[in-house]
Amino acid sequence: MTSQTPPTEPPPKATVREPSLVLINTGDGKGKSTAAFGTILRAIARGWKVGVVQFLKSGDWNVGEEKTLRDLGVDWWALGDGFTWDSKDMGESEAIGREAWSRAKQHIGSGDYDLIVLDEVTYPINWEWIDVGEVVEAISSRPARTSVILTGRDAPAPLIEIADTVTEMRKVKHAYDRGVMARRGIDY
Repeated sequence: MTSQTPPTEPPPKATVREPSLVLINTGDGKGKSTAAFGTILRAIARGWKVGVVQFLKSGDWNVGEEKTLRDLGVDWWALGDGFTWDSKDMGESEAIGREAWSRAKQHIGSGDYDLIVLDEVTYPINWEWIDVGEVVEAISSRPARTSVILTGRDAPAPLIEIADTVTEMRKVKHAYDRGVMARRGIDY
């Protein structure tokens, strides 16, 4: 353990107020979506209108965060068809990913939301199912009050460039590496 001295000087004072922000949660560690869902709770507490578009999780999955956040008024679209290694038709999976992006793009541009979460969007971008330039354009031209959170591993450089805040979750250790299955209430 490294010994540290508590800071005695405050960090530089922020002086700019933006009407919205773009956040990215990326990296190989656990917690990217979880952090986004925590931010959703903050937004709801402030009376914000929130939408979530999930790019991998299927509407058939029974995840706790979806039920709870829907009950709190979040609009939720689980538009994926699951893990690609379970896909019986990768062409169909790609088409589903493109349709999810089409819907997400509409929601971003609608002006109806204070916050949109694009959960696991980096995967279909990195697989070239969705054009990163189109995503950058949609986010850059969003209504002034609409904040966007993007999650997923390996966030592409053009997204990082337009983001206000990028957090990289780094895996130090994960139970899955020992063969431990995902746990209801912790992982989903």
